[in-house]
This record gives sequence, C-alpha cells and structure tokens, in this order.
Amino acid sequence: MKKLLVSVLALLVLVGCGSSSAGGKESSELRVFNWGEYIDKDLVKEFEKENNVKVIYEVFESNEAMYIKLQSGEKYDVIIPSDYMVQRLREEGKLQKIDYSKITNYENTLANLRGRKMDPQDEYTVPYFWGSVGIVYDKTKVDPALVEAQGWDILRNQDYKGRLYFYDSERDAFMIALKALGYSMNSTDEKEIEAAYEWLIALGKEMKPTYVADEVIDGMVTGVMDLAVMYSGDASYVLSENPNMAYHEPKQGTNTWVDTMVIPSDAQNVEMAHKWINFMISNEGSKRITKAIGYTSPIQKVIDEVTGPNGTYEGVSSYIPRSGYDKDEEFFYDAKMKALLSEYWTKIKASK
Repeated sequence: MKKLLVSVLALLVLVGCGSSSAGGKESSELRVFNWGEYIDKDLVKEFEKENNVKVIYEVFESNEAMYIKLQSGEKYDVIIPSDYMVQRLREEGKLQKIDYSKITNYENTLANLRGRKMDPQDEYTVPYFWGSVGIVYDKTKVDPALVEAQGWDILRNQDYKGRLYFYDSERDAFMIALKALGYSMNSTDEKEIEAAYEWLIALGKEMKPTYVADEVIDGMVTGVMDLAVMYSGDASYVLSENPNMAYHEPKQGTNTWVDTMVIPSDAQNVEMAHKWINFMISNEGSKRITKAIGYTSPIQKVIDEVTGPNGTYEGVSSYIPRSGYDKDEEFFYDAKMKALLSEYWTKIKASK
C-alpha cells in the first residue's frame, strides 16, 4: 500500500511539473508576440505538436504598440521587433542574451545582418526577415528611366499628383525627405530636420498623397495608384501579382532594416523560446514563412531557392534588397528625435 501511495504521489508531481505521458516532452506554454500576417500559421501548429507546447500567439501593428504592451506588464517569451526598437529594449535592459549554442541554425544566417547598431556584439538577436524601403511604380504609367533619375524626388513630380500612396509613418516619411535632401536619416541637426519638414509639407500640398498602411498592398496589386512608398517584402507580393509593377531603391539611399527574434528579460519559458527561434530559422521553416509572406529570408540557401528557376520570387527584383550601398542606413533609436518627428508628422498631415 505504501509503494502504491508513493507511486501515485510521484505521478502527481510529474503532472504538476508539466510532463507529458505521451513521450516525456515538456508540456508548457510559449507566448509569442509578432507582427500581424508575418508567419505561416501551419508552422505554429507543427511547432506545438513537435514540442508538446501550447503557443499563445499575439500580433501587433507597430513597434510602438508592442512596446506599450510590454510596458503594461504583459510577458512574452519571444518578440519580433525592428532594429531601432531592439536597440531601445536592449539599452533599457528589457532583453536577455541568447544562448547561441541552442540556435544551431544561426550559422546559416547572412553575415551582413550582424553587427548592427541594435546589437553590435551579436548577443541578443536572431534575424527573422530583412528588407528595404523603396518605390513601387506602374511601368505602364511611369517611365522607369524617370524613376531612376529622380529617385525620391519623383514623389513630388506633379505629373502624378493625386496618384500616390505614402506611408502614414513619421519614421519612413522623414527618412525619405532627409535622403532626398542628401542628409542622414538619423540626423539630429535641427536645420536638417526643419528642411525635411518643409519638404514633406510641400509634398502634401503639391501631390495630395493618400496616406496609408497595409491597404497600399491591395491598392497597388489592382493598379489604383501610379506610385507608392513600400517595404520590399510587400513590394515582392505586389510584383508577383501584377507584372506591370516594378520596385526601385533610390540612389539617394534608403532604410535597410532587420526584424529580429529576441527574448525579453522577464520571459517565462526561455528554453522553449530558444527552440522556437531555432525552428523558425531552419531552412524549411524560413522557406515556408518567406513564401507565405513575401519578405526576405535571412538564409542564403532559401533566397537562392525561392528566386531561382520556377521559384516563388523568380524575377522579382524587390525580393533581394540592396546591400553594401554606402548611402543606405539602419534606423537608430533616439527618444528626443522620435518625439519631435511625431509632433511634426501630425502637423504635416493636418496641413494637407
């Protein structure tokens, strides 16, 4: 009887610890916070089954919205911010270092995505997607040679007045204006910021752009506008759906960005977080995600496959963003400048 009681108690302890009788794998919960429409949803189910874990998968619409959620006390095991937000989180002590010995697929990621301002020593991040910001245009309505010659300034070419989509984002807007004027997109010079502000005021009044978010994708697929500012991954989808569309990265320079997987300092399931990260940058995982979403894989083997003969993005120029160009930059986090640009952006839209 005593042996039976011990056995029952042992079983209860195992159940309480979250072990599974169906193979002894850890049974637990993993909380993931990612951008909306940024994954192959079947992969989530496969990860759950393979690891006997319940994934609580939530989405956000902006880095800022994600940050507010973290500040409210919500805890996640993996989040996928953009580079400037990674920098902020790291500098505020809100991230923990990754154990790269548990991320065996990390060695397959592109070297040009490492050593960035957000994580200069490559201690906190694993790349998920990367890309650039550029111009999508209708080749049947806009001369490619003109786009090449004017770059960002074509957004103020009045031949296309009322025929332009522009991102409703102060970060991207000021990047474009600063680059068009020959300045760094991370400028903190008040005169340069003021000049960029005036450039954007003029664009709004002269061009009557339609300020948009994700609706730019369907709009360009169906040819609603002649020109649009777009992220390269969204552009890849548009180009694959509408052969009249092309993508251009202006010679004045642009933003090249990386969205990365990181582990918050207060994560509750660090071990499973490492497994998730490694799973998502496996060749198969990354290939499935990039084919479903259109953004560029951080793995060269996957890039070669999806852009090669009969690949999903064969001939789609936006799929492989420009790299190594000295006028392209990554965003840095600067709290003072962010507040100033937000204030200016509100005025810009109000003056349209």
